[in-house]
Order: sequence, then structure tokens, then C-alpha cells
Amino acid sequence: MKTIYLIRHAKSDWSDIDVHDMQRGLSKRGKKAIPIMAKAMREKGIRPDLVIASSAKRTKLTAKKLLKALGISQKIIYKDELYLAAPDTMLSIIHALDDQYQSIFLIGHNPGITEFANLMTDAKIENIPTLGIAALSCNSNSWKHCTYHHTALNFFIYPKMFK
Repeated sequence: MKTIYLIRHAKSDWSDIDVHDMQRGLSKRGKKAIPIMAKAMREKGIRPDLVIASSAKRTKLTAKKLLKALGISQKIIYKDELYLAAPDTMLSIIHALDDQYQSIFLIGHNPGITEFANLMTDAKIENIPTLGIAALSCNSNSWKHCTYHHTALNFFIYPKMFK
């Protein structure tokens, strides 16, 4: 069984409109949501074998702070192609994974994260909000067999559920 934890980055900081989108950090609200979601993930026993994130500043910060809050010391792979990625790009990243990994965090942006979750599972998620997590499972031993319409949505959680 392969598990993909699709994670949208935490709420970004828009206080300086002159900052390029790739360089936006996290807002106070985004930073406050990280320990809330980390607690929910700990309660579900979530520990990824691999973490892949967009190279945008807000996704890098989300990945680092989330892993720290989870008490996980792990290398994070940053991929430029995940910045505002389309579902096909995400799927190609999944298909290229080594089968030694059983569960991954894929941290990115909307609208791609929501579209990808819906294509993979036939779910009807309207929007994965910031720091929302959609857990997908693929009943296979190979990432190459995780394809559109052939995974299940295990759960979908987001910060406002825990306030």
C-alpha cells in the first residue's frame, strides 16, 4: 500500500505586495496552524518516508516547520516543477518515486493540489484550504500503479476543523 499525503502550504504572508510570489513567507495565521495540524497528524500516526515540496519559500517553510512540529528529522526534496504544478506534473513525480518509500508528503499549491486529489480519487473536494491535508492510498506496491481514479481518499483535514 502506498500513501500520499497531499498538503497545501500554510497561509502565506501578503503584507508586502511587492514580494514576488515565489518569495512569500508564512503569515501569523499560517504559523499558528502548523502545530494544530502536526498534533492531528501525530494522533493519526502519520510519519512520512519521504517529503517532497515545491521550492517556493512558503512551501519550504511549511515543510520545515511541520516536520519540526512532528519531531521528524528528515531531508526534504525541493522541486521547482511543483510550484503551481498541474496534476500531470504531480503524477509524473509520483511515478518516478522509488518503491522503497511507502508514504510521502507532497507539499504544494492550489489549484493543482485540489485538482490532483479529485483526479486521483474521484473525490468532490471543492477546495483544499491552506495547510489542508488529503490522504490518498493506492493499493499497490509500486508508485507507477498509483494513477488517476485508482486511489482512495482516506481522510481530508484542515486547520479550521480543530479550532
